[in-house]
Amino acid sequence: MKYLLNILSILFVSNSLLAQLPGSGISLESNVLDGVYIQEHIPTKRVVSYIHLREADVMWSKRIWRVLDLKEKKNHKLYYPLEPQNDRISLYDVMKYGAINEGSITVYDPGIDLDDKFRYPVRPANGNSNDPEFKTKLESMFGFVDTKDSVADDEVVLDDNGEKIVVEFIEPYTSADIVRYVLKEDWFFDKQRSMLDVRIIGISPAVLAVNPETKEVVGLKQLFWLYFPECRYVFQNFFCL
Repeated sequence: MKYLLNILSILFVSNSLLAQLPGSGISLESNVLDGVYIQEHIPTKRVVSYIHLREADVMWSKRIWRVLDLKEKKNHKLYYPLEPQNDRISLYDVMKYGAINEGSITVYDPGIDLDDKFRYPVRPANGNSNDPEFKTKLESMFGFVDTKDSVADDEVVLDDNGEKIVVEFIEPYTSADIVRYVLKEDWFFDKQRSMLDVRIIGISPAVLAVNPETKEVVGLKQLFWLYFPECRYVFQNFFCL
């Protein structure tokens, strides 16, 4: 009996120590290993398929738009960290990685009419994901167009009419700029399973809208829409989320 208690004590301490080990990796900034090993195996999580739903099974349904305010403490996990870390990354950076780096998520432009029906996908016209025009359009969805004076030899460059030459560039938004997420959801009652259920249709990050001339906040701006069923695999398997 005493031998068994000793074994259980050792296992308990070992499990406690293992549970405290972080997802280790080498920091790109300091080249320091944050942990006792380099994590090489990252498990792939299976995405649970949706239950097949027939129109005849839906007795009642309603579409709502839910707002996730990132100022609320319960939503801080989606907001922080503001800078990617070895073991954590914000939801906005996951979106950017899936859309720009990996190319597995399609970004939908809301347009001037703030359309949320996924009618304006940002895709390369010729099917080439390396097309410069497509890359510029995609990056502009994650930022805003700003201007600056063209400068050469510490002097502002003027055109033939003596006016300053202005250069446009894309200033990217960061995780710190995101103030809320808008979820497009469908709630329904499935009589086949006798239960009330919900499915997320889309998700959209929002930032503060600023007047470019006065620099005053004039409201909120939704950057783009993502089709949530397409995002599920990326969100589920992104190791650092």
